[in-house]
Amino acid sequence: MTNQKLTHFDTDGDAHMVNVGEKDRTLRHAIAEGYIEMDAKTRNLVERGGHKKGDVLSIARLAGIMGAKQTSNLIPLCHPLSLTHIEVKFEIDAALNRVRCVVMIESVDRTGVEMEAMNAVQITLLTIYDMCKKVDRGMTIGPVRLIEKSGGSSGTWKRSYDK
Repeated sequence: MTNQKLTHFDTDGDAHMVNVGEKDRTLRHAIAEGYIEMDAKTRNLVERGGHKKGDVLSIARLAGIMGAKQTSNLIPLCHPLSLTHIEVKFEIDAALNRVRCVVMIESVDRTGVEMEAMNAVQITLLTIYDMCKKVDRGMTIGPVRLIEKSGGSSGTWKRSYDK
């Protein structure tokens, strides 16, 4: 960890929104991922698009995009950002009966888009859960995590995975 200071607290220890007014607008990029595990029967419904509520993944993708755009309304100290690109992708793992969601977000702004990417993943996976809960209440979401980020004064960061 390069910076051990928590920036959302002032010198008195009170929570505050970080002042980014003096920062330059630069290209910010973040990728996050998450998983939802389910019964094989549920995965088949999702994969085939055979759910009576409609195409689960298409609806979840839209929910994730909407969720990314609402991040500053949900997380108290997040700055509202002008997002320039949001991409939500899915990988279905039949062997593990799970769906992997990967969200990539870009912005040209004064602060990063990590929170938007992770929020979009959460909202996407929660939408899958909501649409499928009637047939499978035992679905499990997680982990949700940042894969990489770039831009700004802290530079590029990439998750290293244990082999």
